[in-house]
Amino acid sequence: MAAPHGGRRGGVEGRPLKIHEYQAKSLLATFGVTIPRGGVAMNGAEAAEIARSLGGAVVVKAQIHAGGRGKGTIHDARTDEPVVLPGEGRALGGVRLVSDPDEAGRIAGRMLRARLRTVQSGPGGRIVRRVLVEEALDLESEYYVGVVIDRASARPVVMASAEGGVEIEKVAAERPEAILKEAAGPFTGLQPFAARKLAYGVGIRRDAVGKAAALFSALYRAFERTDSSLAEINPLVVTKDGQVIALDAKMNLDDNALCRHPELREMRDLDEEDPAEVEASAYGLNYIKLTGSVGCMVNGAGLAMATMDIIKLAGGEPANFLDVGGGASTEQVRNAFRILLSDHNVKAVLINIFGGIVRCDSVAEGVVEAARQVGVKVPVVVRLEGTNVERGREILTQSGLPVIVATSMQDAARKVVRAAGTRP
Repeated sequence: MAAPHGGRRGGVEGRPLKIHEYQAKSLLATFGVTIPRGGVAMNGAEAAEIARSLGGAVVVKAQIHAGGRGKGTIHDARTDEPVVLPGEGRALGGVRLVSDPDEAGRIAGRMLRARLRTVQSGPGGRIVRRVLVEEALDLESEYYVGVVIDRASARPVVMASAEGGVEIEKVAAERPEAILKEAAGPFTGLQPFAARKLAYGVGIRRDAVGKAAALFSALYRAFERTDSSLAEINPLVVTKDGQVIALDAKMNLDDNALCRHPELREMRDLDEEDPAEVEASAYGLNYIKLTGSVGCMVNGAGLAMATMDIIKLAGGEPANFLDVGGGASTEQVRNAFRILLSDHNVKAVLINIFGGIVRCDSVAEGVVEAARQVGVKVPVVVRLEGTNVERGREILTQSGLPVIVATSMQDAARKVVRAAGTRP
């Protein structure tokens, strides 16, 4: 798991701001990336009207923050049964080629307000609230191109592959030699010769190399100027008439840079985020929900990561990443503890606080207030060190809460894992 980054300057704390495909394409188009003609629909009638305006076959694409939509399955949101169209023996997926406007309206109507499950959506899937309706293209070949930060070289790297339409992680694992890379300099960006080298390297036909190189450069400019952490086109297609077009697009924006891009902040879709994470960000808390049973409340991202590691070392699984920060107030601690306990998977809680800027007694007061509000029904293991530690421990032990005092991180991890029932 990648370490959540610190900072409380807006966006989704500790995670990149994800945007929908249609938003990424619109953004890329402003930098010169060619995209298909199309529009976004919120209901079947709108989808049919967009298809009619495009004058031919179209593709209807469910818009959720998860990949693998074409291989996913649409489920009825009320019954959870797969949506199977008349005359077909398999469930409707999240991407569908249709031949006329009426069919586009029907397919969009079945997708909208239904639940789409993919390999990346999690078992619960995501509710489809909008669809993208685009012109169908006469494709000749598919490619991958993306820009990421290479931490080893501390520079942006543009990657390209002839394995378009395939998850790049799978290509990297099975055929790493199929991915070509060109580093971009902090002052020079992606040089034109490097862009052409990538285009030739992945086998783009000669008469389309110039267009492909220009698109690669435009993608890099979009990545750089929007302060993205990821910008990728998969697949990038070359049509039979030699056009180079972004058939699909994905961008993750750096939440720590959104202060420079207020217009990008408006692209945030709260419906696609975990409600607890949305609430936590409103209180300036760095909270990320995980899948384990040990709830964690820690001050400082580094200490929080170390706490999760030692819980795993003790045989448990953390239920969350929760950093209350170095200067958290009693109110923030109270809200953090309440949000943590709202996760029904939490069987025990570990509070691991080093009191430097934030005092241990302030943390203890916030925990006690939150516990009285929501009612604590799980064991709480506490490891406090630092400013006013004795007073903090006293507040907790006299609160009547089911508190288990720990003397070290290792001791705390063992006790909380045992309390959660993960290990005897």
